[in-house]
Amino acid sequence: MDTRERQAPSAGSGRRAELLGLAARLFAERGFVVTTVRDIAEAAGILSGSLYHHFDSKESMADEILRGFLDELFDTYAEIVAAGLGPRKTLEAVVVASFESIHRRPHEVAIYQNEAKHLSQLDRFAYIAQRNVEFRDLWNRILAEGVAEGAFRADLDIELVYRFIRDTVWVAVRWYNPGGNLSAEDVAEQYLGILLDGIATRRRPIKKARL
Repeated sequence: MDTRERQAPSAGSGRRAELLGLAARLFAERGFVVTTVRDIAEAAGILSGSLYHHFDSKESMADEILRGFLDELFDTYAEIVAAGLGPRKTLEAVVVASFESIHRRPHEVAIYQNEAKHLSQLDRFAYIAQRNVEFRDLWNRILAEGVAEGAFRADLDIELVYRFIRDTVWVAVRWYNPGGNLSAEDVAEQYLGILLDGIATRRRPIKKARL
C-alpha cells in the first residue's frame, strides 16, 4: 500500500479531490443508496480500507460534494444580485450561471436533483432544505421586483413561474451534453428566449375593414 494512502491528506490534496470526483460520478450514475464504499474504492484502484483513511463514510463524501457545489453556486448568485443589474438582467444572469453550473458540475447537479429529498432526511444534510428556501426566496424576489418595476407582466403568478423556472432549468442536467455542439451559454440563450419572449411568432394586428 502506498504510504500516502495511510495518511489522511489535507482537504485540498489532489488525491482527495480525485476520490470525491469518482464518488460524485458514481452517485450520479448509479444513485447514492446503491453505490457502496467498495464501488468507490474499486473505481479508484484501492482497497475499501484505504478509502476510510480519507473519509469515514460515503455520507461524508456526499456531504463534502454537495456542500462544495451549493456554496459555489450560491456565492455566484450572491455576486449577481449584488451587482444591481435590475430584475430582467439579474434573471438572465442567474439562468446563465445555473446552466454554466450544469456544464461544469454535472455530477453534483445530478446528485442534488436525484438525492436531495432522501439525503435531507439525515441531520448532517439539513442545509439542503435551507438552500432550497434560499433558492425560492431568490427567485421570488427577482420576479416580484420585475413585476413591481414593469419588467415582467403584472398578471404573473410568481410562485408558479418560480416552479416552472426551477424545474425546467435543472432538469437540463439529464440531457445536456457538455461536449456537444451547444455550449452552456447557447442553451441559456435559447431558454431565456423561450422564457421571456415565447416561441410563437407575433401576429400582425388585424386591420379593420372600412365600411
